[in-house]
Amino acid sequence: MRVFFTGGSGKAGRHAIPHLVEQGHRVVNGDLVPLGHPDVADLRLDLTDSGQVFNALSAYAGFDELESGTGVPRYDAVVHFAAIPAILVRPDNETFRVNALSTYNVLEAAVKLGIPKVIFASSETTYGVCFADGEVRPDYVPVDEDHPTVPHDSYAMSKVVNEATARSFQARSGIDVYGLRINNVIEPHEYETDFPAYVADPALRRRNIFAYIDARDLGHMVDRCLRTDGLGYQVFNVANDDTSVALPSDEIADRFYAGVARRREMGTYETFYANDKAKQLVGFAPRHTWRDRIG
Repeated sequence: MRVFFTGGSGKAGRHAIPHLVEQGHRVVNGDLVPLGHPDVADLRLDLTDSGQVFNALSAYAGFDELESGTGVPRYDAVVHFAAIPAILVRPDNETFRVNALSTYNVLEAAVKLGIPKVIFASSETTYGVCFADGEVRPDYVPVDEDHPTVPHDSYAMSKVVNEATARSFQARSGIDVYGLRINNVIEPHEYETDFPAYVADPALRRRNIFAYIDARDLGHMVDRCLRTDGLGYQVFNVANDDTSVALPSDEIADRFYAGVARRREMGTYETFYANDKAKQLVGFAPRHTWRDRIG
């Protein structure tokens, strides 16, 4: 597929894009900072500028596309990962403005240019736990896509707004728009650097609902979404199958979620960030785990 990927130089994108290239997709990275991958064109653009977005999504992907003489090919899909990635990086109002406006611009351009699929990065923060002032616990566990999304911070607010924007564009256009509620992205080297602390103190993972997503498995999820058509508007939790701490899931529930409703019995180390929907609808099959790297 011919794919325009925004934010491909970020923590998630720099692992997802090489995976997509390995699967045979042609990818252009739209970002303020180049990725520098030998098989990926970098296009520097400001996604808060609607004109730049329309231009980028209707442009050649490389000089070779000039040879056919048949004009600019249409992109098969847009993957929109670009964002200010958390609170406390920029002022709150700027975080909200950039994230909400850039997503609107991408969706508007994709719909009006006839691009049939948009996959966009939403977030675990939409559930209101990650960046809460004090402790906020889920209404129930495991947390699935039906759980209320009532965030208190500018970053998570922007993601909830983006989901509403995406649903509205999909309702008008009928294209496929899939939102990925991505859990805490972990790069391979972070297993050795970060996870020993999580084993020693499981409370460090409370704000992430004790879950994580390996950046390589996130790339796999994007590829599965690219290959799955006809679902209309959907949101998916994206997490690995296991928790990010050494405690069994029952012990986590007893220690951290006393009084929180348990919707079902859980496996010994099963994630509290339910990924069943992604498995069932798009064939998501994560294969990495920190337990293979940390004794």
